[in-house]
Amino acid sequence: MKNLMKEYTVTADNVEATVKIFQEPADYVPTYGLIFPEIKSATEAVMDQIRDELITKLKITGREILDPEAMERIKKNFMDISQELVKKYLPSLDKKKQMSLAGRLVHQMFGLGKIELLLKDDDLEEIVINSSREPVWVYHKEFGWLKTNITLRDEEEIYNFASQIGRRVGRQITNLNPLMDAHLISGDRVNATLFPISTQGNTLTIRKFARNPWTIIHFIDPKVNTLSKEVAALLWLAIQYELNIIIAGGTASGKTSLLNALTPFMPPNHRIISIEDTRELQLPDFLHWVPMTTREPNPEGKGEVSMLELMVNSLRMRPDRIIVGEIRRQRQAEVLFEAMHTGHSVYSTLHANTADEVKRRMINPPISLPPSMLEALHLTCIQFRHRRLGVRRTFQLAEVIPQITRSGEGMTVDMNVLYRWSPREDRLIQSRDSVRIMDEIQMHTGMSEKEIFEDLREKQRILQWMLENNIKTVNTVGKVIADYYKDREMALERVRKNMKPKDIFSQELLNEMRARGLIK
Repeated sequence: MKNLMKEYTVTADNVEATVKIFQEPADYVPTYGLIFPEIKSATEAVMDQIRDELITKLKITGREILDPEAMERIKKNFMDISQELVKKYLPSLDKKKQMSLAGRLVHQMFGLGKIELLLKDDDLEEIVINSSREPVWVYHKEFGWLKTNITLRDEEEIYNFASQIGRRVGRQITNLNPLMDAHLISGDRVNATLFPISTQGNTLTIRKFARNPWTIIHFIDPKVNTLSKEVAALLWLAIQYELNIIIAGGTASGKTSLLNALTPFMPPNHRIISIEDTRELQLPDFLHWVPMTTREPNPEGKGEVSMLELMVNSLRMRPDRIIVGEIRRQRQAEVLFEAMHTGHSVYSTLHANTADEVKRRMINPPISLPPSMLEALHLTCIQFRHRRLGVRRTFQLAEVIPQITRSGEGMTVDMNVLYRWSPREDRLIQSRDSVRIMDEIQMHTGMSEKEIFEDLREKQRILQWMLENNIKTVNTVGKVIADYYKDREMALERVRKNMKPKDIFSQELLNEMRARGLIK
């Protein structure tokens, strides 16, 4: 007998489906069932006729395919024409069913079919097609990997989806170029491979871009328990006083999510340049932010814009803060650390599982930085994904301590782990006192150690107040922090009086909170 684990609805372009997550007794993995209302065979025949008529009515040029705004206009036009034709040929259906059928036509002819519903499910992080011989798989935030009840018709359909995605962002996948990294217009990252490179069949992997990205308040929420208020306040202090931070961790450990959550701590009067392979960061609307993304070469090998070129160019744009998606190569790391040494505040991510591994990866091939360059880095924060429990935790927060070698002729660095995650207690515990961070802040601000600790306590109170009042959107969290920089006493007075969101935010920000279900 099936064990129903969760049930909810998802909607995309007026198409509504029920999601049922259940465990079959004979299966090792739960099933993600996507259930649609059935369409009668007579209705299906009419839909085929409408589909043929749509093809003749709508023409798309190559230039429009590469323009996201033009494609949005075409999609809307496509939806309007579909609704008119469904109403014309199926007048007896109620309006809701007509709109649903029109939406299905849009998904079939303009999108990725049933995959469009999966893209609208905010509980999914990953959508994976391994071949047409097995069902689509998804990674659910609550239940981990699930197999779905969706299968693709054949390998040709998978290829068509990959080709369609590639065309819209100027990429190409063929037998001569059987690997493709691309992204959807929505920002979701896409990787595709073709048979026989992937021996079971053509594949498509979609890593979903967070529509409503997590803020630092999500991370400190006891229900999530990724980060403590103490560590969040320390990271806030470090960013406020322009210290350099690298966030490290394994695949899908939450590196970019934490990096994004830390960006509202940057003052609104600072110019921020972000450099990514695929746009993932979402900063508060009012920050002085210039997002930049790399570009792959065209089929002739021309037109590439690399991360290194963008990093070098960003130094000519008078940035106060530079955010780099990920350090991968030696020259990227060199430019990044040169930026630190020339007075820019830099934040980036790196694949490494511990603070010591960050050090080893930096000074050994393929990055091979001289240890003396690491002196410019102040903090490294390590993220950890507990696969068995399906949770993410901040594993370590460590400061970088420069040390003169015994010979006195060179320099090395040590990692002083300030906080580490205790698996037994499932919380971050302080392991050592800061040696460098407190000294640097005292040196640059004139604050005493007592004043620094009072500042950290203030920040913890503000974070706790936001948590208690469900202030969790990028723009509302950003506004609270920007107000703190503008008028610290006013910001603290709000906390002391426990003021509510309706007394602080504009109607637009309140509507944003209501749409997320954070306030009524």
